[in-house]
Amino acid sequence: MKKFKLGDIKIKKADPQQLTDKLLLINLYITQGLTLFIGLIWILLQKRNPIHILNFPDSVHFVYWGLGLAVIMLVVDFLLTHIVPEDSMDDGGINELLFGKRPLWHIVVISAVVAVCEELLFRGAIQHSLGPYWTSILFAVIHVRYLRHWIPTGWVFLSSYGLGLIYIHSGSLWAPILCHFLIDLFSGMVIRYRRVS
Repeated sequence: MKKFKLGDIKIKKADPQQLTDKLLLINLYITQGLTLFIGLIWILLQKRNPIHILNFPDSVHFVYWGLGLAVIMLVVDFLLTHIVPEDSMDDGGINELLFGKRPLWHIVVISAVVAVCEELLFRGAIQHSLGPYWTSILFAVIHVRYLRHWIPTGWVFLSSYGLGLIYIHSGSLWAPILCHFLIDLFSGMVIRYRRVS
């Protein structure tokens, strides 16, 4: 029997065009499941209750924070796409593959799953330990597909920092969840229906 060596593992860059739709979705949902799991474990290790963190607030105050930041972010994103060269905002085609042929209901589901899982980990768990600045650095780093260009990396960092601030000011995790959901939903719909037209 051949002995397994860690050095035998070879990592090579995957071409997004080689991904099948099924493989892309499996990767997305497994990644988000791991994100949720790590977030829940981290919160429990902080001796905090995840259910309490996800309690829905009594007032709609969080909606103003989430909706307000989403509008600002969408306007800035729109301006960036018209000012900055297209190749410097390139994510390697992942968003096009993910949303390009997706039905609307599935774009809504993906946007909701990503918003809840990522915000629970980054704002609910990591920000509690590290604060919004270092959390935003980590958030930018995990969005590795943008790291080839400084403009989208900087934009992901600023977006994350904004999500951290509205979490602090609203006092509810639902403010960044709502904002994240609206950004992903709107972006997914633009990719989907721009492709159709």
